[in-house]
Amino acid sequence: MRRIRTQIQGFVRNRLMSRVGPVDLSKVDRVPDRLVWPLLRDEFDPIARLGELRATAPVHRLTSFLGIDVWVVTGDAEVREVLTNANDFSNDIRPYVGRSGDASSGDIGGLGFTDPPDHTRLRRLLTPEFTMRRLARLRPGITAIVERQLDVLAERGDDADLVRDFAFPVPFLVICELLGLPAEERESFRSLASARFDVTGGGAGALGAISGSREYLMDFTRRQRQAPGEGLVGQIIREHGHEINDFDLAGLADGAFTGGLETSASMLALGTAVLLEHPEHYRRLIDDPSSVDATVDELLRYLSVVQIAFPRFAKRDLQVAGEKVKAGDVVICHLAGAGRDPRVGADDTFDPDRVTAVSHLAFGHGFHRCVGAELAKMELRIAYPALARRFPDLSLATDQIDFRRKSIVYGVESLPVRLGSGVVVAST
Repeated sequence: MRRIRTQIQGFVRNRLMSRVGPVDLSKVDRVPDRLVWPLLRDEFDPIARLGELRATAPVHRLTSFLGIDVWVVTGDAEVREVLTNANDFSNDIRPYVGRSGDASSGDIGGLGFTDPPDHTRLRRLLTPEFTMRRLARLRPGITAIVERQLDVLAERGDDADLVRDFAFPVPFLVICELLGLPAEERESFRSLASARFDVTGGGAGALGAISGSREYLMDFTRRQRQAPGEGLVGQIIREHGHEINDFDLAGLADGAFTGGLETSASMLALGTAVLLEHPEHYRRLIDDPSSVDATVDELLRYLSVVQIAFPRFAKRDLQVAGEKVKAGDVVICHLAGAGRDPRVGADDTFDPDRVTAVSHLAFGHGFHRCVGAELAKMELRIAYPALARRFPDLSLATDQIDFRRKSIVYGVESLPVRLGSGVVVAST
């Protein structure tokens, strides 16, 4: 099986090189606008051009970049078709960033960049750590972290910033606790978070940030191998240490970091901003706690902060929704665009009271769906109501939100807020 997979990877790489020569995206210092315009937004909404494209061509050849045809998929059904097709598409990005197909030869790894059977083997080790039974033990710790950061917000007073004081620290501390990172090392690790999603500086900046975090996690994994701690890394070593090497385990830890930090931080910040634009739903989190599930799911669909899924690379010539995709082509599934597809009852409005809830793609779809989805939803379900209870009169302190541009994970760097006169001293 490994030999067959290597042959397929070799075929794709050779087919690509025969068309364009060697490709190394990590050396690209600027990504052209014709490739990244789908990442632009009009505040909370995907830009109108994306909706127009979805209506006329849900599978569309976006551009040719370095001789590679790049497709963007914006329709709900078409996105699901691509994301569930492991036979015709690969997630292995290594041939495109100057790496061989050997997992031990580079610094790119993790579930998001891994194909079956390696993906199947690694996910099997990680999934038990994210079952509802095991996640339940994290709830008291998450609640305590949320309450501490609400205290920080209260202490900041007129200088309160929702991103700095709440939206970023909450998932950061949760993921540090989950992985078992030492408290004294967390601050240096924090700086590697956002840069990996920003494509403004091309592939070099984002891939450099990935490399930096993986270098730290490789060292952390080696130390855990000697003395396993109580976190996820130590737990996997105790239960499956003989089944996984340090490179793969660091990749799993890096995937948990990637999926659990910036994404949740963006959801907490932007989700709060949306709720403050709809104060009746913000207030209902206090008056009707049962409304939180529908509110969180609608915020996930409406915002879809992870704008695109991991790129898929065509292994062979095929058709997707009638379009001819060639071997070596790159296919980008636009999750935010699919989340607004009217064909499945979605639209551009925020409405937790929809008669028929829309099945969103905020966590991806298929065998690469985010393994930490339930943890993320647990954080949001705890954090939003706690924020509303503590600060029922919360409001934005700015009329101009500085939204992030050209970022795979949509968000804001800062969100000044006014706490209001109705601050509750301690959450109930």
